[in-house]
Amino acid sequence: MRVVILGAGTVGHSVAAMLCRERHSVTVIDTNAEQIKHINETLDVRGLAGSASQSSVLFQAGISSVDLCLAVTGDDEVNLVSASMARAMGARRAVARVYAPVFRDLSTFDYQRHFGIDRLLSLEHLSAMELARAIRHPGSVVVENLARGEIEVSEVTASPKAKLVGKTLREIGLPKGVLIGSISREGVSKIATAEDVISPGDRLTVIGARQSVEDVKSGLCGDRGGKTGVVIIGGGETGLHLARILEAQRFSVTLLDIDRARCDYLATMLEETTVVNSDGTRRATLEEERVANTDVFVACTGEDEDNIMAAVEARDLGAKSAMAIVGRPDYAQVVGKLGIDCAVSPRQAMAKQIMGYLNSGPVVSRTPLGEGDIVALEVEVERDAPVTKEIIAALHLPKQCLIAAVTRDDYAFVPGAKDQLRAGDTIVALLHDRDAAELTPLFEKGD
Repeated sequence: MRVVILGAGTVGHSVAAMLCRERHSVTVIDTNAEQIKHINETLDVRGLAGSASQSSVLFQAGISSVDLCLAVTGDDEVNLVSASMARAMGARRAVARVYAPVFRDLSTFDYQRHFGIDRLLSLEHLSAMELARAIRHPGSVVVENLARGEIEVSEVTASPKAKLVGKTLREIGLPKGVLIGSISREGVSKIATAEDVISPGDRLTVIGARQSVEDVKSGLCGDRGGKTGVVIIGGGETGLHLARILEAQRFSVTLLDIDRARCDYLATMLEETTVVNSDGTRRATLEEERVANTDVFVACTGEDEDNIMAAVEARDLGAKSAMAIVGRPDYAQVVGKLGIDCAVSPRQAMAKQIMGYLNSGPVVSRTPLGEGDIVALEVEVERDAPVTKEIIAALHLPKQCLIAAVTRDDYAFVPGAKDQLRAGDTIVALLHDRDAAELTPLFEKGD
């Protein structure tokens, strides 16, 4: 596929290198001529020196015929404007990286819809999601936010003593707007049906609004014996995102940051997290905060070395599990030998997400879910597409396929059998990857 990357910094360079390895045609644009020279010398890409937000530069890059434009400069506003321009000039998909949380906050303004961009990505939020996956294991193995973050897709493992185990999906009476999408049992995955019986050890994909999903998960996981203690050091955007993901569930979260003003801000943003103004990289502080008794310790300051050393100290003190954000790729081989259970690379998290956008036709993104080959496809409904002619129950979908969520205008919902899709909707479908080619023609523009 043809990809244009706007920004040749750390993220842009690493994404370009990954796409080159996958044999994609890559063009990189940056205002820094030295960085363009370096990327031309080290990678098999076409480098252009110029401003990503100038139409003449985008035109020179052939933006009208590219499959994907990635705006990953260090400036949020440049990314928004340039990705929007790329989409308007003919790029099939455009993705922009943003740092400031306000750009992804739908309660204030929908920047993504306003600028016509397919997706806004936050490196910090993606890193927090990777950490959350590791922390929730085995109670919740996979967590994804689809339909622009309004619908949660959460995979849980059924407990032998849970009240819903032994019942069919029809019998358990799921709340309105919640469904169970897939079941994985002994390494075999399938799309769930109403007659499937929940067995101990099953991995079930639960889909819906967060609070409703949490209620269903409690019935599947049973009593897990109190809250899991989590200590996070570093109150930057990654630490804040992680605390917000965990605090509303069965976790007791403490967040440490050395900056007093930042702590005041964190305290206003987090309802159930204990915020402490202290230097979490010091052993004395870790002892004072009783890290020895915590279940999970997470280091996500802005410095790799501080994160590694703090995680090592926490394990030495007795923390059951230690995790860290580690950006430098040459540290990846070291952390495991130091007793750190999980090291998350923001760049790898971004690269993993971007690979899901390299699709053709109406498919926006492709996300693997848990075991087996079941994927979540985000698909646009094009004008006069076959799926707009009938209600969902009457559609000729692949046999093992479930339309799990619909984004329409400014809101997302879990559809019912009698709902009908409209042009401009974006749906999330769960199905076996092998059946995707059968599904996508139903969403393409009609004759």
